[in-house]
Amino acid sequence: MKVSIIGLGWLGFPLAKSLQSKGFSVIGSTTSLEKKERIQKLGITSVQLEMAPHPIGLGFAPLFDVDVLIITIPSKSRQQSGDFYLEQLKYLKSMITNSKVNKVVFISSTSIYPEAPRQKEYLESESLNLENTGNQTQLRGESLLQGAKDYELTIIRFGGLMGGNRIPGKYFAGKENVMGHTRVNFIHILDAIGIVEWVILKGLWNETFNGVAPFHPFRKEIYERNAIEYGLDPPKSYSTGISSLDRLISSQKIQDSGYQFKTPNPLDFEYDLNKSI
Repeated sequence: MKVSIIGLGWLGFPLAKSLQSKGFSVIGSTTSLEKKERIQKLGITSVQLEMAPHPIGLGFAPLFDVDVLIITIPSKSRQQSGDFYLEQLKYLKSMITNSKVNKVVFISSTSIYPEAPRQKEYLESESLNLENTGNQTQLRGESLLQGAKDYELTIIRFGGLMGGNRIPGKYFAGKENVMGHTRVNFIHILDAIGIVEWVILKGLWNETFNGVAPFHPFRKEIYERNAIEYGLDPPKSYSTGISSLDRLISSQKIQDSGYQFKTPNPLDFEYDLNKSI
């Protein structure tokens, strides 16, 4: 099976390596020639393609001559407007519909769910609209790619991606007034890769799945554990707050499909301070 990955970044590159190790024919895109050459040396076929938002690059047609196409382009709301991201997706959709691609995996985010905490976990079946969503751009992006007759689409909404040197406690080391009383919706990079592969291998198309570790420990527990295990300074102080309600995301649907999490509890996530991915 031929697979292409639009965006060989923090998730896309290790996903490409994992798919290739399982016998898939993999090709991916990078935004610069320097990245392309570096990834080529690491054994992954890559081409230069920048969505600016229109496509810029040379020789990127092979990205669309595959069985499955995976879109891992993040919505960079801090650096770009939501309109720019949506234009990127519009151009991608146009190229997909004019190619042989008939299966698409779109990497989305759990930020799409309402921001309000509550007793009940948020499910994939949650009724979302522009008034209640926590991320209008993400909701518009999903809607833009849905409903096409030319391909089957599965959306995976990942929680906070962790692993490599992405250590939660590192970002709050030595800081004061840190929020520690809420619970997390994290997922380890190994399970993020595992879920994408599971969807492809099991043919789980025209679905939406949450990609979040089943256990949701308190932030304070994670920061303190990270400090001990990786020699980080713990937060100097925590803010006060009530922990009776949380904004939790359920991963029951992907588990019901048969997927078994490699690291179901974020307290057990393994990291490497020297490894970016």
